Amino acid sequence: MTVGNMESAVLFDGEKKGRGLKANKELSAGEVVFAEPSYAAVVFDRYNFPGYCSFYCKCICFVYFPLSLASQVCHSCFRRQAKLHRCAQCKFAHYCDRTCQTACWDEHKQECGAIKKIIKAPSENVRLAARVLWRIHKDAGIASDSQLVSVDELEDHVTDLSEEDLKQLKTDVHNFLEYWSYGRKQHSTDYISQIFGIIKCNAFTMSDQRGLQAVGVGLFPNLCLVNHDCWPNCTVILNHGNQSAVSSSLHSQRRIELRALGKIRAGEELTVSYVDFLNLSAERQMQLRERYYFECTCEHCSKHIKDDLMMAVAESKPSADKVKEVNAYSKECLEKIEKSRVEGNYNEVVKLCRECLEKQENVLADTHLHKLRVLSVASEVLSYVHSFTEAADYARRMVEGYMKLYHPNNAQLGMAIMRTGVTHWHAGQIEAGHAMICKAYGILLVTHGPNHSITRDLESIRMQTEMELKLFEQNEQVYHSMRDAALKKQPLASSSSADENIKGLFCKK
Repeated sequence: MTVGNMESAVLFDGEKKGRGLKANKELSAGEVVFAEPSYAAVVFDRYNFPGYCSFYCKCICFVYFPLSLASQVCHSCFRRQAKLHRCAQCKFAHYCDRTCQTACWDEHKQECGAIKKIIKAPSENVRLAARVLWRIHKDAGIASDSQLVSVDELEDHVTDLSEEDLKQLKTDVHNFLEYWSYGRKQHSTDYISQIFGIIKCNAFTMSDQRGLQAVGVGLFPNLCLVNHDCWPNCTVILNHGNQSAVSSSLHSQRRIELRALGKIRAGEELTVSYVDFLNLSAERQMQLRERYYFECTCEHCSKHIKDDLMMAVAESKPSADKVKEVNAYSKECLEKIEKSRVEGNYNEVVKLCRECLEKQENVLADTHLHKLRVLSVASEVLSYVHSFTEAADYARRMVEGYMKLYHPNNAQLGMAIMRTGVTHWHAGQIEAGHAMICKAYGILLVTHGPNHSITRDLESIRMQTEMELKLFEQNEQVYHSMRDAALKKQPLASSSSADENIKGLFCKK
């Protein structure tokens, strides 16, 4: 798929829903509908916050950054790297190497001068608004022939903002005017407000190369035209491109890819989900009203599909009073869990999770949202502290619940199954681990494609667990003794010549 090629999608007027995109031909599962480079994008500048999987998954990943993200993420390819090269001029932007810095210079050069002038870089919203305006000045709002609408024609919903949002908008505009370089084209506060409104309603959160951390935000005009559905037929992922080839002709751009989740008929509207499906329909509708200013009338919201599972009680049929009591306890406990998690008090997190799950036992079903959220945190924290056996049990129960709720090709489901498989692998449960890793790989081939860094990493893990499984099936005792020796970094005691070929099997990446 050529970046910018829009032959598979066509713009249409959806009347009540406004503009949208529909398929121009029949599409199959995993097919790239279109790929689009960012019109403008910036790295976040935040401190000490937990990692989330962005659009891949809402589960907490316990990735912490002691320094500003702006110094740990390449401002060109958005990859997270240990050692980055700092821009010598503004001392704010960081890059993998000279190649990334050169590729980004056209975007950064005016920003560089503005940051030098005010010394300290402003928030990501202000930096993104400035990059958008600089790009509009250069390209008149249309970056290429394949861009379907001008950036300033996108929805801004400024007139729909709440009092609190208007107050934040006023602050952003004030900070923007301080940041905007003197001598350049000046704009009215109304037009600047419109740009901020467009960013608020249309900006796309961008993750690092492993999908473990939201690291930036960008604007993709064609993607902005894809309407929402809680049970969509497409998903969107970030492809970080390739700047490592020796020949610049082989380099590829950072871009989003819209991928079909299943068969899509010609003429069918293309949709993505703006919010996580793992919420009651009323909660999703509220989130969409508050963030995107529309009432979702999709089939799953209108018919409250799967709401019953998300609030299901255990088969023992507890009393209504007991369910009410446990629901209230779970809400309170989840708040305490979040507080302890943010503070890094993992022992307290585990203690609270165990207590909450015990309280929920025989009262809430494993598809109940409160139980799933506790299972998710418990499995992640226990994996983080290397208590893999207990983590694997919680993760398995969580995934079993997810599979009853999510679309079978949902990217978040795929990522959750992948982590669960890896947890079982680390726990020495190779059969269950390999099966889950294979299932996750099948989902990610659809949602991310075979060449995405996450899929490639998973393929390496899948090949390794497959070899370990073969050894396990040949001799379970030898497998466990070799695994224990490898984990303890001890010499292997077996004398078989075949052992030399599998010594590296347990060196987990």
